[in-house]
Amino acid sequence: MDNVSVVRIFILSGLNETYNYRVTLLTFTSLYYCVILFFNISIIMIIILDQNLHEPMYVLLCSLCFNGLYGTTGFYPKLLFDLFSSSQQISYEGCLLQAFVMYSFACGELSILAVMAYDRYVAICRPLHYLSVMTKRRLAQLICFSWLTPFSIFSINVLLTSRLKLCGTKIERLFCVNWVIVKLTCYDTDTFSNNMVAYFTMFIYVSHGFFIIWTYMHLIRTCVRSKEERVKFMQTCVPHVVSLVTFLFVILFDLMYMRFGSTDLPQSIQNFIAIEFLLIPPVMNPLIYGFKLTKIRNRILSLVCFEREFAPPSKFNL
Repeated sequence: MDNVSVVRIFILSGLNETYNYRVTLLTFTSLYYCVILFFNISIIMIIILDQNLHEPMYVLLCSLCFNGLYGTTGFYPKLLFDLFSSSQQISYEGCLLQAFVMYSFACGELSILAVMAYDRYVAICRPLHYLSVMTKRRLAQLICFSWLTPFSIFSINVLLTSRLKLCGTKIERLFCVNWVIVKLTCYDTDTFSNNMVAYFTMFIYVSHGFFIIWTYMHLIRTCVRSKEERVKFMQTCVPHVVSLVTFLFVILFDLMYMRFGSTDLPQSIQNFIAIEFLLIPPVMNPLIYGFKLTKIRNRILSLVCFEREFAPPSKFNL
């Protein structure tokens, strides 16, 4: 059984230099996680409860918000527990699970954004065929694709990692990452299979990126010809572009730093770089779509006005 790891506990050292700021970090992290939950759950409930929003674009937005909840739930509760605790440990199984959640969340985000790009392509470039193409069955297939693809790939990835013989327990991050776990393997351990799966994963998601570029080439070409299509593009595609560019920027920045970055930077800056994709997209996505998409914005405003209308009068107005 030489290929079975004997490591049972990992040490997360990302909080080592923040001991004097634990209370402040705990307060802000708790509030921020509550904001993430509130924004994403609000969008999800609005879409579920309003029959007028049961359209492919809004259902895919609902899936995007679910993914934001999924990824942040894999990180923030553990971080809050670590801020309470004097030692930041995680079990071997828990570390693999967290690594799976982090990777599947990040790649699931890109898969959902790719599916949303396809939806916008059909809606704007082939509007007469939209209802026949984006049927309920096709929508269900696209959602299953966007969730099952990262789940399947990273199940294999984590399974291969679990077979490696490890010679280290210290992870210099706030959470577990599969690539960092692989770097803890002993020198005589064969990681060829892990590398092949990593390259295959990279190929799959680079293909996602090229597909999105292809759809937007057609979208822009179509919108140049028609003022009506330009209005539709600005209203429904701009939030998608902002979400996509923001997500790609933060995730690529983290990947480049993880592979080639210097360890001489202060720990706080390293931590911020590592968790950008868990800080910005989960809050920005529901905000940008909530403000930009007319139906959701009107629904939010109607709820606010309804509450104000039926709020009990204060004693100063009597």
